[in-house]
Amino acid sequence: MSSEKASSSENIVSQKYDRCLADFLVKAGVGFSVGVVGSVILLKRRTWPIALSTGFGMGAAYADCDRSFNPARISGTRIISQTEESK
Repeated sequence: MSSEKASSSENIVSQKYDRCLADFLVKAGVGFSVGVVGSVILLKRRTWPIALSTGFGMGAAYADCDRSFNPARISGTRIISQTEESK
């Protein structure tokens, strides 16, 4: 017998928000780092590559978080209702 408790919906949402925040920080940080390196090495220390790559990282994190909260937005996914499942 397993003694696993059912997770409450509040815990599930809280875990999703935690994952989204961690993902946001990592992807924005990686984008910032890539922008700094690209700016210093290639573009004579201009600031727009930093802003652009940080924005790309934040956008990717936002898209992943959006898919986590709304799985119907994942392309190729079909939501099956209870009536379709019982057939």
